[in-house]
Amino acid sequence: MYEHMVLFRFASEPSKDQLNTLYAMARQFPEHIPGIVDVAIGRDTTGRNQGFQVGLTVRFVDRAALDAYGPHPKHQELVQYSLEMGRTDIIVVDFPIES
Repeated sequence: MYEHMVLFRFASEPSKDQLNTLYAMARQFPEHIPGIVDVAIGRDTTGRNQGFQVGLTVRFVDRAALDAYGPHPKHQELVQYSLEMGRTDIIVVDFPIES
């Protein structure tokens, strides 16, 4: 399995409606993108976020599923929407999950 982690930073505070739309888009990934095991998305509540307001994790069955995710139209819709929300930066980490 592979874990895909993304942290999002926005120029200004996202509205509740914007966040709800972003969350709904991510939570629909398993219905549309093959090889997804789990999705989690939410707003930081710790205050240790160094300016990154939202975190997303997507777990994949294997590296091939992770590789197919990037160009998938549903993923690209979320990417575009996050830019429209005023996304200024992201951090992405992908790693294999050892059992």
